[in-house]
Amino acid sequence: MFSRIAVLNKIGVFYSIHTYIMIKNIVYQHKLEKEDLASKEYVFRENLDSAKKFIDSDLIKIITGPRRAGKSVAAFLLLKGRDFAYLNFDDENLLKVKNYDEIIKAVFEVYPESKYLFFDEIQNLKNWEIFVNKLKRRGYNLILTGSNAKLLSKDLATALTGRHIPIEIFPFSFKEFLNAKGWEIKKEEINIPEVQGRILSCLDEYRRDGGFPEVIVKRLNASTYLETLSSSILFKDIVKRYSVRFPQKIYDLNNYLNSNFSSEFSFSKLKNILEFRSTATLQNYISYLEEAFLIFILNRFSFKMKEQIKTPKKVYLVDNGFCSIAPSRFSQDFGRTMENLVFVEILRRGHKPNRDIFFYKTRNNKEVDFLLKKGINIEQLIQVCYRIEEAKTKERETRALIEASQDLDCNNLLIITWDRETEEMIRGKRIVFKPLWKWLSGLL
Repeated sequence: MFSRIAVLNKIGVFYSIHTYIMIKNIVYQHKLEKEDLASKEYVFRENLDSAKKFIDSDLIKIITGPRRAGKSVAAFLLLKGRDFAYLNFDDENLLKVKNYDEIIKAVFEVYPESKYLFFDEIQNLKNWEIFVNKLKRRGYNLILTGSNAKLLSKDLATALTGRHIPIEIFPFSFKEFLNAKGWEIKKEEINIPEVQGRILSCLDEYRRDGGFPEVIVKRLNASTYLETLSSSILFKDIVKRYSVRFPQKIYDLNNYLNSNFSSEFSFSKLKNILEFRSTATLQNYISYLEEAFLIFILNRFSFKMKEQIKTPKKVYLVDNGFCSIAPSRFSQDFGRTMENLVFVEILRRGHKPNRDIFFYKTRNNKEVDFLLKKGINIEQLIQVCYRIEEAKTKERETRALIEASQDLDCNNLLIITWDRETEEMIRGKRIVFKPLWKWLSGLL
């Protein structure tokens, strides 16, 4: 009996040593990847300037956003010039480890002097917040990335409240897109027709193909790249993570919403169209797509919360490139693709869906694309329209804005067009018309 126990103990020790060697090899491999990635030049992300001031604070830095949008690069840019440890939890072998102390031990054997710890795709690690909290208590400076919005926010609310700073990374903005192409819009040149023509050409490419960094920097075919990325996200971040019972349904749902971006829908109608068994299942699947940063659901504004919940919603995509992979392609639908661009840019500027950005329907059921709030105040009403020259189109867009202005007592009225710039007084209301490229670039 004693010899049998001794043999089992020896086997246990052998497996423990073997596991630790495996973990240490993974950490070494990730170190090589880190050195390769850190040696490259990257397009600087616009929102990192404000994040940089927190890099040496004891707050945990949480970088969230869709896969392949540049979260890891953002972390490398924030940590440039600092000695930091790096571990990527997209590595399935690492996720098999049960004793997290073994991971910590291997990290500090490879990086004995590092006070900065960068953990990529941390949401893949079960009970990651316990692992992170242990290191936080020991005084380490932590930078985390994650591709799951709701999972991170839920865990952060319970485990790290008051001790973290969120940093959102989306695919390239238009300014970052131009920067990646070696372009910069100079104020002294913006009225030159040739310059405007080139800007509009770039804008059309951005409107059509979106801003995922690898598509632009590596000049990849957007449709092929994004089709592969979308399938990977659906399988890895949704079907596998949530053990989805009907995977084809979530693929069908994603395809439908990709084809109907910038459009209204209701849960009951969508349930019938896609033949879901219940509205609850449909809503769960939509929440999975939101959590994976594939889509955003926008409520219709009302001062009554019950009406916001009950009325139809609108759906937007995290990047215009996903429009091109939909079964029903609408890449030439300028109005809808422009509207989607404007929505994502509003998110980049810090507005949160259904907290301070909504769409609106007037008392006469005329739609205003975006209503922006700050606290209890309505800040701005925005319409997006490709061409405003036609009298009927202009009447439709301006009438909706004016009615909404009267309903909500808001006089900051903007129509974003493809290339028209002017201001007009219409029915006693001042309306600003601004080209999309100027608005995206923050130019007055």
